[in-house]
Amino acid sequence: MDPFADLVRGVRADGALLGHSVLTPPWSVRYVHEAELTLCTALEGSGWVLPADGEPVRLDPGAVAVVRGPEPFVVADEPGRPPGATVHRGQLCTATPSGEYLVDSADPGPRSTGGGASLVVGAYRAPGDVGRRLLDALPPALVVSGDSVPCLELNLFVTEVCSLEPGQQVVLDRLLDLLLVCTLRAWFAHEDTEPPAWYSALGDPMIGPVLRAMHADPGRPWTVVSLARVAGVSRAAFARRFTALVGEPPLAYLTGWRMTLAADLLRRQGTSVASVAAQVGYADGFAFSSAFKRVRGVSPSAYRAG
Repeated sequence: MDPFADLVRGVRADGALLGHSVLTPPWSVRYVHEAELTLCTALEGSGWVLPADGEPVRLDPGAVAVVRGPEPFVVADEPGRPPGATVHRGQLCTATPSGEYLVDSADPGPRSTGGGASLVVGAYRAPGDVGRRLLDALPPALVVSGDSVPCLELNLFVTEVCSLEPGQQVVLDRLLDLLLVCTLRAWFAHEDTEPPAWYSALGDPMIGPVLRAMHADPGRPWTVVSLARVAGVSRAAFARRFTALVGEPPLAYLTGWRMTLAADLLRRQGTSVASVAAQVGYADGFAFSSAFKRVRGVSPSAYRAG
């Protein structure tokens, strides 16, 4: 396990909103479905993704855009085009004659756009603190070219969203997760992207194994000495390099990740503070409560009640 894998696991799709749009110019669709993440790909034609907070990004044929929510955003043939259709939460759609929006994924398949655009959109919730850590690492909108996204995942996604088969929603959820992982991995690896420090550190031969070890077993009683053994260097050399690459000391990073996991665990019904403390590496519930309050500003009990 590694930080990237843990974060994308936190945004696993479950009953994702999916739709196929066939739009003729001039066209503009506003999305107000309140999803934390939306993926959009152009099968034909091109357009622009206009996030609520951020610069417009161009969506060319075959490219995949990831839009961070839950704020509304617009996809249009030209920046500044007034929306002619609105997609609401629960797949409700209101449209004007400027285009056709098919929120039912039972659409028989792509049709000629007549010079317009054919879009496939998938959106889903990313609840919890783990999902929030991933969202915080992303810009309001990003686009990865079709050449950078494995065509197998994209083709499977498009084929499934334009068909009607038993178990389709489950298949689409899993394909959407796969497309998200491949798109984000391609975006983080692009030379013009500034990925989070922890992502860049994964490629370091000394710090990468340590990050993977932390995330594989966050409840283990790690110390700087034991982590330095994983890195294969002295305690001082390890601490200096980890802080330089990740941006914070190793135990501070570990505590932050443990508290993120704990915050999600505390939301589950039937979990006690003591059981959560044990799962994230604290044998002493008092020590866990003190650490949680120091990082989150409230006690575990108050956080769960809120």
